Amino acid sequence: MFDMTLFILLVLTGMSYFSHNMTVTIALLVLIVVRMTPLNALFPWIEKQGVTVGIIILTIGVIAPIASGTLPGSTLLGSFLHWKSLLAIAIGIFVAWVGGRGVSLMSSQPTIVGGLLIGTLIGVSLFRGVPVGPLIAAGLVSLFIGKM
Repeated sequence: MFDMTLFILLVLTGMSYFSHNMTVTIALLVLIVVRMTPLNALFPWIEKQGVTVGIIILTIGVIAPIASGTLPGSTLLGSFLHWKSLLAIAIGIFVAWVGGRGVSLMSSQPTIVGGLLIGTLIGVSLFRGVPVGPLIAAGLVSLFIGKM
């Protein structure tokens, strides 16, 4: 029996692999394994908590240089004295806000996720982009379509 969902996951895996998007490739392979094994009972939890767990892991990675001492407190305090750093702070605030809108939009309209994934793959493969920011992309979509 033909499994359209598995076929789509495999196509997306191939596209992400050939576009050198290893993050998406690994994520898709994990989901394929979960789908094809008894682990598929985890899907409700993954769907409900996956974004939260991912954000926690991403936040740990971002804060790690502060915790390890690689980025000293004096450097952080110096960020408030230079216009480029102040601009980075303002943009960081804006991007975090937009990402929050993206989480809400992806939760309320999951059909958008496929478009975000395809757009990310095209951006990486054709425009030498970096596969970051699906939440930001969703947030920007929410600004265009007026949804939160």
